[in-house]
Amino acid sequence: MEDRIVLDPKICHGKPTIKGTRVLVSNILGALSAGQTIEEILEDYPNITKEDVYAALAYGSHLTNFENYPYQRFV
Repeated sequence: MEDRIVLDPKICHGKPTIKGTRVLVSNILGALSAGQTIEEILEDYPNITKEDVYAALAYGSHLTNFENYPYQRFV
């Protein structure tokens, strides 16, 4: 994950992106949560790889490993 995801204040305001691109990790995760397949995402973003999509998933998973979550209550 560390070699594929970057946070650079000069790229997309420092939001996590796929290295060497301006593809936001949040866009990949949003597409997956909306039901798009990896193949569809790769068609939409031809400059990323399947491994990049998996890295985005790993990054999202890593973010949920908090001891205290910012939002404890779900509506």
